[in-house]
Amino acid sequence: MTNIDTVIEFNRKFVASRGYEVHLTDKYPDKKLAVLSCMDTRLSVLLQEALGLKNGDAKIIKNAGAVIPSPWDSAMRSLIVAVYELAVTEIMVVAHTSCGACHMSFAHFREEMTKRGIPEAEMNRTDINLDEWLEGFHDTESSVRNTVSTIINHPLMPADITVRGFIIDSATGELKEVLG
Repeated sequence: MTNIDTVIEFNRKFVASRGYEVHLTDKYPDKKLAVLSCMDTRLSVLLQEALGLKNGDAKIIKNAGAVIPSPWDSAMRSLIVAVYELAVTEIMVVAHTSCGACHMSFAHFREEMTKRGIPEAEMNRTDINLDEWLEGFHDTESSVRNTVSTIINHPLMPADITVRGFIIDSATGELKEVLG
């Protein structure tokens, strides 16, 4: 049995036992808050608990590194939707300590992709610069500042939205604000 099969089996039991009832809410975040954070597994539960968020309090948007590498990527799109469609008025960017996106590079991925059979032609595309697209960051505080700046200065982001950046300790959950 695969992990997905195990998840599906659990889901059937969860639904049958009405386990979802304690999580019922609507699509609007109660705290009018959106959080852009990393997809790191250490933050799966820790992030919400360390921030005192319960189900329905905030829109949680996750990607590799809690970054917005381009003003028109999917994380920025999600934040724009959260503001205009879901009444979000505050945005937190929450990176974390010991992030795998720190120091990641296409050079590393290229080697792994080659081992997994990805054709060289796909790794030498001309329609996208994979060196930039798969580049991580080298300083977490600078990355948070850049992401906050991208959100604040986005041409579709209204000026009345509060945007602040933080780094959470991926072991203890301690939150530290990254200032200007």
